[in-house]
Amino acid sequence: MRKKKKKKEFFKWFILILILLLLSFLTFNSNGLIEYFKATQRNRLLTEQIKDAEKKIKKTEAQIDSLKNSEKKIEEIAREKYNMLKPNEEVLKVERK
Repeated sequence: MRKKKKKKEFFKWFILILILLLLSFLTFNSNGLIEYFKATQRNRLLTEQIKDAEKKIKKTEAQIDSLKNSEKKIEEIAREKYNMLKPNEEVLKVERK
C-alpha cells in the first residue's frame, strides 16, 4: 500500500509541477500573456492616436475649404494673423489701465 500511496503522491507532485511550468511558459515566453497585454495596450494607444489625427485632419480640411470658399475668412486671417490692413486704413491701439 505504501507504494501505491507514494505513486499517487509522486503523480500529484508531477502534475502540479507540470502545470506550474506550463503556466510560467504561457506567461513569460516571448508570445506569452504579458506580451499579449502589452501589445493590447499599445494597440489601444495607437488607436487613440489615429482617432486624434483623423479629427485634426478633418478640422484642417474644414479650414482649407473655408479658405477656398470665403473671402471673408481670408481677410479675417490676414488681419488677425499677419496684421494686414486695407489701403487707407489706420490702426488704433487702445491701452487699458
